[in-house]
Amino acid sequence: MLQNIGIPGLILTLIIVLIIFGPSKLPEIGRAFGSTLREFKKSTRDLVVDDANTESSKNKD
Repeated sequence: MLQNIGIPGLILTLIIVLIIFGPSKLPEIGRAFGSTLREFKKSTRDLVVDDANTESSKNKD
């Protein structure tokens, strides 16, 4: 779905977001999105490590 957006779609989306939220809110929204994405990546990485540890402990037994 996101492969078909292209540059004009991204520009249009940015303009709509700018109109809806205003320029003063964009940095705050960006920070919130970044911290959410960072937390998601950390949780995913922790799950993968836990799964790998579980698999290795099962293989030892």
